[in-house]
Amino acid sequence: MSNNFARRAELVKASEVRELLKLTDVNEIISFGGGLPAEETFPVEEMREICNEILSENGAKAMQYAISEGHIGLRQIIVRLMGEKGIIAGVDDILITSGSQQGLDLSGKVFLDEGDVVLCESPTYLSAINAFKPFYPKFVEVEMDEDGLIPEELQKKIIENRNIKFLYTIPDYQNPTGRQMSLERRKAIVDLANQYDIIIIEDNPYSELCFSDNKLPPLKSFDTEGRVVYLSTFSKTVCPGYRVGWVSASPEIINKYILFKQGTDLHTNFFAQMQIASFFEKYDIKKHIERNISIYKSRRNAMLETMKKTFPKEVSFTKPNGGLFLWVTLPEYMNSKDLLLKAMKKGVAFVQGSAFFPNGGHENTMRLNFSGLTEEKIIGGIEILGELLREEVRNSKINVQII
Repeated sequence: MSNNFARRAELVKASEVRELLKLTDVNEIISFGGGLPAEETFPVEEMREICNEILSENGAKAMQYAISEGHIGLRQIIVRLMGEKGIIAGVDDILITSGSQQGLDLSGKVFLDEGDVVLCESPTYLSAINAFKPFYPKFVEVEMDEDGLIPEELQKKIIENRNIKFLYTIPDYQNPTGRQMSLERRKAIVDLANQYDIIIIEDNPYSELCFSDNKLPPLKSFDTEGRVVYLSTFSKTVCPGYRVGWVSASPEIINKYILFKQGTDLHTNFFAQMQIASFFEKYDIKKHIERNISIYKSRRNAMLETMKKTFPKEVSFTKPNGGLFLWVTLPEYMNSKDLLLKAMKKGVAFVQGSAFFPNGGHENTMRLNFSGLTEEKIIGGIEILGELLREEVRNSKINVQII
């Protein structure tokens, strides 16, 4: 049979990382690989009650086709949630999506032609790379430091490149590094977007998971020209399995998203939308999120404390103040893929950092997730990694002496 696949189908390859991590599903492996929320944070009993109520009172409506924009009550709740963050929006500025991942896919469909430039943090979210890649863009990576994206580096990349369609950024507890963009840089980046007429795709799934009082306003709250497209989700605050997220944008932009969504899946699971709306109406969401934060903060602390005790001084790592991840930088002579293979033999897995760089390289980095495991497993897994890293350092010193 002749090859009838589109070019984009040829472009899509199985992720080497995911192929390795498939083994974690069948073996007793301590996996720091996935970004899994803690299952004990899921409101199972509350949703059981809500489901019964919806099916008893509005069962047929819950099972019927619905408008693409989404459940009006849920969109009203989202307007309120964003208003608390300083974002002024109306229900018509909101589109409910099948997780924020669909928001990324729709962003590619709305904005990208072949050869267009996507500016992104270096490193950036792996699934955003995969969502944009089928549209054949050119990824231009912008340097970060502990305060997030560096505005001077961003301006330099803007000046050096043409056909820039948008900047993709995760300002709060960035995936994969866990870094938080400073307030000053948020304002500066929006100013640069205004100056050079660039769209910003602001991906904000983690902002509620803040471990301190340092909550910062989204970039969208500084948007005076309608150029920031805001993506978020209920996956980290309620549960990921319902696949309910949203996009907020100016009328001109959101209408394009709606049209492409209609051609993709018509609308997001309406029953799930009704359940989440009811959950917000009936229960104290702030108390629910506070409990989630308490669990994740304790797990982050367990990971960081064990890393400080067991990782060699040649290894550095971020100390996130929220979210689900932290980032590890190894000495340049180490390769995280080789380390992963050794770690998996000892029952531990993680994601090698090179996967988060759209243009490759950076083989001496890795991402660790602390949300999905108990503190006991976190400590045990990090101790194993620490032992392997110390062994790598010792071997490198021996090899240097021999040379």
